[in-house]
Amino acid sequence: MGGSLMKGNSFIGFSFFKPGYSAQELQDVIFSVFMLTTIFSSLVQQIMPRFVTQRSLYEVRERPSKAYSWAAFLIANIVVEIPYQLLLAVVVFASYNYAVFGIQSSERQGLILLLCIQFFIFTSTFSQMVISALPDAQTAGFITTFLFSLTLFFNGVFQPPQALPGFWIFMYRVSPMTYFVGSMVATGLHGRPVECSAAEVNKFNPPSGTTCGAYMNPYLSKAPGHLLNPDATSDCRYCPLSNSDQFLAGSGVRWDLRWRDSGIMWSYIVFNVFMAVMLYYFFRVRKWDATGKNKRIARAKYWVMKCGHSIRALFVGHFHKVKKDQNNRVL
Repeated sequence: MGGSLMKGNSFIGFSFFKPGYSAQELQDVIFSVFMLTTIFSSLVQQIMPRFVTQRSLYEVRERPSKAYSWAAFLIANIVVEIPYQLLLAVVVFASYNYAVFGIQSSERQGLILLLCIQFFIFTSTFSQMVISALPDAQTAGFITTFLFSLTLFFNGVFQPPQALPGFWIFMYRVSPMTYFVGSMVATGLHGRPVECSAAEVNKFNPPSGTTCGAYMNPYLSKAPGHLLNPDATSDCRYCPLSNSDQFLAGSGVRWDLRWRDSGIMWSYIVFNVFMAVMLYYFFRVRKWDATGKNKRIARAKYWVMKCGHSIRALFVGHFHKVKKDQNNRVL
């Protein structure tokens, strides 16, 4: 797995190796971070089947013998993944960061490494949260891919937040990838000067007898950008940007929010762990009677499991009945 990630991220890194200073090349860097997040799905597909195997062994062997509790089993499966995720994060950091961002200050390199660690731990805990209550890895894989697609498409890379319609701005704000991409890009690109390419430069002529600098001075005192030839009297060349922070502001990315965004990533990881424990308890530990005050909860559990089987059937081409025991409880 580490070798595959090394190759994949080296490919991404060297595809955007040492980007220049134009606006288009800044956009390329943002897109490279977006491509970095796409390894999420391949990691999930490897974590969930192993969890299902471990869960099956526990539920037919350790749980009946009461060797240890369900909480110990679940927390152990979450914690045991962390050393592997740390190793993968270091591999990705080494193969991507220096190729795209180069050698920066210690603070910046440390934060980018921390973000890589957060991304891989988030991936691990997210996959375990989804699979904890579902019957098999195939069903969980379909649901995980759908949920991650939403977080991926609405993280501000394809469309800036101000261009998103009403409901989808909500998706932008709740997507963990919004904060990962924002913090990563802000850390890697902050303070970088912008040198517009020929296609990005605006050309115009000033009034007769006036230099480009004198004509544009009132405008430049309030607007971003800079003149490339302020002493010229014709063919003025104006670049709309002066530094990368002005470009990133259009996507809602700010340098002063980099640590806040990193902290929000930790909150998503904690949420994943909490929900994994709750879902496993409610769907696979606690036994709900189909009568009395628990009737609604039992029905909800039944329909959630049935929906999971139906979603799987949409992809595999046939329907499976939800298995129930003699007391009409979902197995």
